Amino acid sequence: MFIGEADRVNHHALHTEIVKTAKERGLAGATVLRGVEGFGANSRCIHTTRILRLSEDLPIVIEIVDTEEKIRNFLPIVDTLLEQSRCGAMVTLEKVEVIHYGVKTPPTP
Repeated sequence: MFIGEADRVNHHALHTEIVKTAKERGLAGATVLRGVEGFGANSRCIHTTRILRLSEDLPIVIEIVDTEEKIRNFLPIVDTLLEQSRCGAMVTLEKVEVIHYGVKTPPTP
């Protein structure tokens, strides 16, 4: 999901609400990445961290990993949060191959 850092829902950061809800719904994992620079379809300017153009609305990418079925079942919840926030967003679905998940613990002697 691609959103803006300033996007809010219920007086909280939209990205925080999405991640919190994903955890409550039992999805495998979520990560929020803060962009250094970017713009979207509704942007009139480029948002950047450059010192002379410091933005308080930097791009945010939220990555959620789980099975396709669980992700698709989560999308209506995301839609509801986006509607409540009245913010634009782009949501993409991408197939990935998970090579490793979780922490490997050494065998006990």
